[in-house]
Amino acid sequence: MKRSFVLFSLFAALCVPSLFAGGQSEATADKAEFIVGNAAEPQSLDPSLIQGVPEARIFMALFEGLTIYDPKTSAAAPGIAESWQTSPDGKTVTFKLRKTKWSDGTPLTAKDFADGWIRTLKPETAAEYAYMIAMVVKGAADFNSGKTTDPSTVGVKAIDDYTLQVELVGPAAYFVDMTAHQSFAALPMHALAKYGDQWTKPGNFVGNGPYVLKEWKPQEYIFAVKNPNYWDAKSVKINSIKLLPITDNKTGYNMFVKGEMDWNVEIPADIIDEVKLRPDYQVNPQLATYYFCFNNSRKPFDNPLVRKALSAAVDKKALVEKVTKGGQIPTDAFTPPMAGFTPQKGIGYDVAKAKQLLAQAGFPDGKGFPTIVIKYNTHDMHKKVSEFIQEQWKTNLGLNVELKNEEWKTFLDTRSNSHDFDIARHGWVGDYADPSNFLELFITGGGNNDGLYSNPKFDVLVKKAATLPAGTERNKVLMDAEKIFADDQGMLPLYWYVDQDLIDLTKWDGWYGNPIGFHHWKFISKKK
Repeated sequence: MKRSFVLFSLFAALCVPSLFAGGQSEATADKAEFIVGNAAEPQSLDPSLIQGVPEARIFMALFEGLTIYDPKTSAAAPGIAESWQTSPDGKTVTFKLRKTKWSDGTPLTAKDFADGWIRTLKPETAAEYAYMIAMVVKGAADFNSGKTTDPSTVGVKAIDDYTLQVELVGPAAYFVDMTAHQSFAALPMHALAKYGDQWTKPGNFVGNGPYVLKEWKPQEYIFAVKNPNYWDAKSVKINSIKLLPITDNKTGYNMFVKGEMDWNVEIPADIIDEVKLRPDYQVNPQLATYYFCFNNSRKPFDNPLVRKALSAAVDKKALVEKVTKGGQIPTDAFTPPMAGFTPQKGIGYDVAKAKQLLAQAGFPDGKGFPTIVIKYNTHDMHKKVSEFIQEQWKTNLGLNVELKNEEWKTFLDTRSNSHDFDIARHGWVGDYADPSNFLELFITGGGNNDGLYSNPKFDVLVKKAATLPAGTERNKVLMDAEKIFADDQGMLPLYWYVDQDLIDLTKWDGWYGNPIGFHHWKFISKKK
């Protein structure tokens, strides 16, 4: 998932029944029980359209998939699906659904999942994450590409109201883990039919998660209250949550220190040494990569020699030791190590080699090389990293580099839709613990292939891996694919993330460090 991991007009409040017993007054935003600094104004609340980690946090409050992320392991745990079975050949998975309701009381059925997946796959929806369904579900790729317009050719079927059957392109052992992701969400098609693209506004919104949207004041907050129609409402201990789109990390930190916030997901880079001394500072390893995205279709970045030269001129070890300083791991590989999978490294730090490669590309000592513009979303750490790279390329290669920041929604449109950039900061948080979730980003034409990388040999191997069972052969195919990508230097990997948060765990239960860094709302409660 894009760590960009890593949530986004003034609308009327949604009128919901009082959620409190004993005649207490209805919740209001200024009395929210749990307040979160959520890093950015959400791009969208529509599960088919959201892209980043801030939006994913909101998704987990307002919606629930077939599965959810286990709060400790990040593996699939039962969600709307109470159980599932996989056929002996691994190609068919059948989910048994609970009898649940949407937040407006409408029954939620298997058809809502099937219809939701089809809607995400439709080319006109332009869902960035449609490729996740297309990579594993039989017939989904052809439907998503427009090769077929018949939704019945897609291997997802509601057998009855509470049985969903999915046919896969191969025995994808990780498929069930994927279904916690928003691209596999059920959608309230009755709300979409009634309100169209306005269905996520307060007053129109319908969800199936532990919370329901009550207010959304853009650039101020999103306020959600406990959903009385959630199937496991008895387990939800916090009655209301408020998410603040704070992009200034110092502001967020000061609010947290003053007790105006209970959980802050961003750490101010310039005082990281101070923050690390706090007992409420939480840091955990994470399956996630911070990288810079080359525009592989724009000259001169379409030349692998140029991409290698720029990569070899960056001292990643110095970056994490002098700039980020949070325990991040410098890397020349994109995919983090996983069981049976060894990351395949690109070029390392070697200034002499960088100069040689740049000369081979036709730019000796940087002469004639155009000014590079690095784009990043407004954020103090992204600014500091970009400034570090700017200095490295100036000092080591003699290149002129300019920096341009954009607000989150504008930046996502620039990077993902118009691709109007030379180089853009990027990040990816694993949606599930499998190397395919990293490499699939760079399939030709893929929704998250923002740098427009393309290599047919790479595509063949990644698609082949989707048809193989877990094991040595599949891991080798994926490593071979990454070796091609690394040799092409399709992007510039910088470091593997750690998940950094501020939350006082002497006050809150149910928040655990985990490999993906998602913390499901239903498990969080105040200590007695």
